[in-house]
Amino acid sequence: MISALSVFSKMSDSITAQTIDTLDDIVASDWNRLTESKYPFLRHEFLAAMERQDCVGNNTGWLPHHLIFENDRRTLIAALPMYIKHNSFGEFVFDWAWADAYHHHGLAYYPKLVIAAPFTPATGPRILIDKTYRSTDLESTIIDSTIAIAHEQNFSSLHCLFPEKATSKSQDEILIRVGCQFHWQNRSYENFDDFLSCLKSKKRKQIKRERRQIIDAGARIERIQGGDVSSDQWRAFYQHYCSTFDQHGNFPALTLEFFTEIGRTMGEQILLVLVYRGDAIIASSFFLIGHDTLYGRYWGSSENHPCLHFEACYYQGIEYCIERGIHRFEPGAQGEHKISRGFLPTKTWSWHWIKEPAFKTAIAKFIDRETAHMELYMAELGQHSPYK
Repeated sequence: MISALSVFSKMSDSITAQTIDTLDDIVASDWNRLTESKYPFLRHEFLAAMERQDCVGNNTGWLPHHLIFENDRRTLIAALPMYIKHNSFGEFVFDWAWADAYHHHGLAYYPKLVIAAPFTPATGPRILIDKTYRSTDLESTIIDSTIAIAHEQNFSSLHCLFPEKATSKSQDEILIRVGCQFHWQNRSYENFDDFLSCLKSKKRKQIKRERRQIIDAGARIERIQGGDVSSDQWRAFYQHYCSTFDQHGNFPALTLEFFTEIGRTMGEQILLVLVYRGDAIIASSFFLIGHDTLYGRYWGSSENHPCLHFEACYYQGIEYCIERGIHRFEPGAQGEHKISRGFLPTKTWSWHWIKEPAFKTAIAKFIDRETAHMELYMAELGQHSPYK
């Protein structure tokens, strides 16, 4: 269902903002034109598969509420992947304390609006604009329109998670929150040994020792593009994926049918690393491939071996980036242990609009304190670089 919400003008076009509750209302090629398919998590195939395969919806508290902008010829010129949220599950920018504060004061924090790729702490575009229309002014107008919609529809707040850059909007309108992840940069390495040669001796020896343990354990590693993954291999990976969530007491929101669907529809942007002992798959890791970035997402194993996680999730990814000339590797959220393996602290962002003025003031003070702490934390981590 589509309902008109607001209209504004730009470049002599009358542009209408509307919300849709399923991506099936949009032709895949029209949506993908906005991202140029460079960022896999916002491809139509990826988001639509989540909707079709029950990864988003009432079961997980992510209700599609995508915002689209069309010109007077009904051509899609901009869009935001947006969701009504009834919890804060799967966001990786933690606001549970904010929700608790609302509750203690007799106010409802949920539902809220979130602009994000569900369950994905990977930086990337969030405001999708056709390249012929892209401008800072239009981006700002779209943000204003989205805030107006959040206000008119009586949501407590609007949150944009892991945009590729901090917005230029003023702090009077929205609050900017800084986070930290650990990313690897390809410095035009010729091979993995070239990468190791840039590390301090202790770290270089550590990585060599960790990789040797996998070989000594008799493991065999295979990398497979998504379109070539067999149904048995997907099932083995999915068992590992679920086991990891079970071990940490979390809920595996993505379904086997979701993974197999995107394997068919966007397999060229999927990499599966499988670890074999004989004919048995004992571990696996799942990656998505962007225009210049590799994204590590999920992993699991049925056997415990020292360093197996490092090999399947980090070293295989680094090797793949070097072989393919991929500039950057984002292995996922958190993990200071990644520093000694070549991943350096990197800023991430989110921005937040809070409707209730008193809570906006309190949250702004919290973010100021958090940002100061984050700056000190990252400065301290920067002193432990493994590079020469």
